Amino acid sequence: MKNLVIIVHANVQQDLADCLRDLRQVRGFTFSHAEGHGSPVDDDPFLSARDRVVGYVPRIRVDVLLDDHDVDAVISAIGTADCGVAGQGVYWVLPAEKPGRF
Repeated sequence: MKNLVIIVHANVQQDLADCLRDLRQVRGFTFSHAEGHGSPVDDDPFLSARDRVVGYVPRIRVDVLLDDHDVDAVISAIGTADCGVAGQGVYWVLPAEKPGRF
């Protein structure tokens, strides 16, 4: 089992949620609010005027538990879907050891 972690601008949360709900491989996901801090990049087209003024970017962290064989298909589907993540999201995949339920 793997944990797909995605970080995107908060403005795509609803579209990404709709995309994830449409993927048969995704049984569920979790959104966590996050703030992106770092050196300002004046030529970043995804930064809003608000982001530039307050000094950080509102982001969403998405955690998706997936079966190992579904990871590549889900990443590909998100990357090609019209859900607003193209060019403004990052992801990584981590092993999910000892998954279980309480």
